[in-house]
Amino acid sequence: MIVDIHSHAWLDPQHFSPDFRAQAKRARAGMEVDLTVHYEDYRKTATAGDKAVVFGGKAKLSGVWIDDQYVADYVAADPARLVGFLSVDPTQPGWERELREGHLGLGMKGIKLLPMYAGFRPDDERLDPLWKYATEHRLPVLLHTGTTFIAQAPLECTLPRHIDVVATRFPEAKIIMAHLGHPYEGECIVTARKHPNVYTDISALHYRPWQFYNSLMLVQEYGVWGKLLFGTDYPFTTVDATIKGLRSMNDMLEGTALPRLNMKDIEAMIHRDSLTLLGIEH
Repeated sequence: MIVDIHSHAWLDPQHFSPDFRAQAKRARAGMEVDLTVHYEDYRKTATAGDKAVVFGGKAKLSGVWIDDQYVADYVAADPARLVGFLSVDPTQPGWERELREGHLGLGMKGIKLLPMYAGFRPDDERLDPLWKYATEHRLPVLLHTGTTFIAQAPLECTLPRHIDVVATRFPEAKIIMAHLGHPYEGECIVTARKHPNVYTDISALHYRPWQFYNSLMLVQEYGVWGKLLFGTDYPFTTVDATIKGLRSMNDMLEGTALPRLNMKDIEAMIHRDSLTLLGIEH
């Protein structure tokens, strides 16, 4: 089983402001990411993939708004493979209604949050209703943590350390910190190690191989390989490219005395059944 825990569904340019699209050109050094998303293209670049979690995102501050209905329609194209997550922007009115509608009305299996892009901290007590709802209904919550290319998105809102507070107050909530919290991997790793129901994904990291190697070595030294979930951040990269990048991590160390990453642990992570681990019925 290979589960991509982190993929996107949206329409470009309809779901983004012109400002967001302009700033997105900084997302990957040396290349401009094509934000176009078509499920047919995803499948062509996910020849090894079995399942994928799909979400949009809502963040008025940064100019991102993908309705959950659009994600539900995307998932309906291949319900045997795709699992939909709803999204809310807690800074905007009506978010609690959207939370219930996405879950009960559209059958979404989890929640995606964009704290930095929307300008809120996940440990803000005003979000307690969200964390209570997620816990009671067993909806895993995947949050963007780490870097961004959007100037108005405050870095303070994205620090993995804030999840420590949330997980202490809501220990039964299943939480996934995206992107290994990069470049705050240390905070992300020690937070995941501390809390049994806190995980992290490795999406959109393989194309920075030196930093990724150091991040995974930190994972190895802390003994938390089991907390890592496979993901891509499609369309920023793909299943096949991510697997290739993971399996070639040690190649750049040839001729050096640098420690090697444990390839058995990497393979176990690639094949981890994240849906079962997170309690997602599918």
